[in-house]
This record gives sequence, structure tokens and C-alpha cells, in this order.
Amino acid sequence: MSSNGKGAYEQELAAIYRDSPLFRNLRDTPKLEGKCGLWAQIAAKWATITSAGRNEEKAMAIQIGAKPDRGFDDPIGMLKDCHRRIESFLGILCVAVNRAQGRSLTDEERNAVQAALQYFRTGGQRHTADEEESLFPRLRKSDAKAFEEIDRLEHDHREANDLHGSVERLYSIWIESGGLGSTETQELLSETARLKKLYSDHIQVEETVVFTRASQVLDSRAIFAIGTEFRFRRK
Repeated sequence: MSSNGKGAYEQELAAIYRDSPLFRNLRDTPKLEGKCGLWAQIAAKWATITSAGRNEEKAMAIQIGAKPDRGFDDPIGMLKDCHRRIESFLGILCVAVNRAQGRSLTDEERNAVQAALQYFRTGGQRHTADEEESLFPRLRKSDAKAFEEIDRLEHDHREANDLHGSVERLYSIWIESGGLGSTETQELLSETARLKKLYSDHIQVEETVVFTRASQVLDSRAIFAIGTEFRFRRK
């Protein structure tokens, strides 16, 4: 990428972090507890930055829809909304290491990475609980055919958790020391790429197979109970 393109990218990062009240709110973590809508807005805001493909010379925009979140009366829809946030915050973790390797993170990059890591510690973990504690047990009881897919999805959750631990460790080293060695950089590139592939496959199975089946076999009482449990986790 040209020096002009790099400068424009850094100016865009600075403008987003400096001018957005959404990112100012990130400095007050208690305000974010249970605020799914705020996370969605932050994800959509960050989706306006540009990333350069490793084999492409011009930047391409990351496009993320910013429609309002579904409510507790539609827990399956809430899980889909969470997937869009996962994709957006994971995009930050992938873009940052691709763009900043070999140097220190800028203030804007560091704060964006920390926001993404915080999301996966809170919203990401809650999403896993929503599925494994509320949706999957009821789906197993209602549809024996769901067992194979659910077993795979739960395995994906465990693998993703391990990868997130590695990614957070490496980004923490980078942030605290001001740099990341070539070996650690290659490890972070590999781990974020693995996470991206894992989530892509995982989300496709959930949204095209498991969520569709859940909508077909779970009755209104089960859906209401799931939504109630989602609400309780967000208090």
C-alpha cells in the first residue's frame, strides 16, 4: 500500500476513536454490562475502516449491516445478531496484526484491539452460555438428529476458547512491550486466521442447520424460556 494510503488509514482510525462517543464509553466498562445494542453500534462503527488483502494492492471496505438488535422474544435472532458482532470484532483482531506487524500499535489500534478482546471475554462467553446452557439442551431433547451438529459446535467452542487465550496472550505482549517478535507475530497471524476459519464454518452450520431446526421443533414455551434465560444473563 502507498504511503498516502497508509496515512489515510491511520487518519480514519484516529477520527473514529477520537470523535465517536461509542469508543469514549469503552473507558467506562460498567456502562457496557449487558448493553448488546452498544456493542452492535461499536462493531458497526469499526466496520467502516478499510483493510488491505494480503494479495491485493487496494483497500477494500468491510461491510457490516447495522440493523437494530432483536429482543428477548426472539432469542434465535439474538444469537444471529451476536454472530455479526463476533465477525466484526474478530475482523479487528485480524486486521490489526496484518496491518501493524513489525511495528508498535498506534493508540487507535491498541484501543480497538482491547475493545475486541474485552468483547470476547464478556459478550463472546455469554453467547457460548446462551447456546450451551439454553438452546442446545432443549434442542437435544426435542430432536435426536441434532446431536451430531451440536457435539461439533460444542467442540468448536472449546477450540475457539483455546485460540482466544493464545490471541489475547500475544496481543497483551504486544501492547505491554510495544512490539512483537517475528515468531510471535507469525503465531498471532496463524491463530487469528484459524479463528476466522473456525467461526466462519461454525456460524454457517448454526445459521443454516441448527437455528433453522430449532425454529421448527421448539414450541413457544421453549422459546419464551430461552429468552428469559438470555435476559437473566444480561442483568
